[in-house]
Amino acid sequence: MPKDLKSEEGEKYNFAVGSDHAGFSLKERIKEYLCGEGRAVLDVGIHTLRSVGTGPVAEKVGRLVAKGKCEKGILVCGTGIGMAMGANKVFGIRAALCYNQFTASYAKRHNDANVICLGARVLGEELAIKCVRTWLREEFLRDKYAQRLAYLDVI
Repeated sequence: MPKDLKSEEGEKYNFAVGSDHAGFSLKERIKEYLCGEGRAVLDVGIHTLRSVGTGPVAEKVGRLVAKGKCEKGILVCGTGIGMAMGANKVFGIRAALCYNQFTASYAKRHNDANVICLGARVLGEELAIKCVRTWLREEFLRDKYAQRLAYLDVI
């Protein structure tokens, strides 16, 4: 069952999800999918269609993942670009903009993305769920790409 940020004290979640107003409906659908798969989901907002910027939501999800309170994050805005830019400002976050199953696969396999960002105005609901499912099923190819991640940690 999804919980709001206030109930997060001391609990660990599989996912932190968040959106702006443009991504609200898609975020809700992704949350339903994850909960249906038995995943623990923390919804950091927004919880209404009130217009908001992407920065505060991207930062909340990023910090929860970076601190280990959530294993992964999913962010949704109109294009996914603003959320990706915001989340990547948080140290330890590797947020990837995904717009099809190929990019979702490579976000995990080659870059070990711990946050994915989706565009509600770009993706249909079905494709967005396929992106999430693909990202979750892939494994990071550590032997081949570990040095890439090590370099990113020192930039």
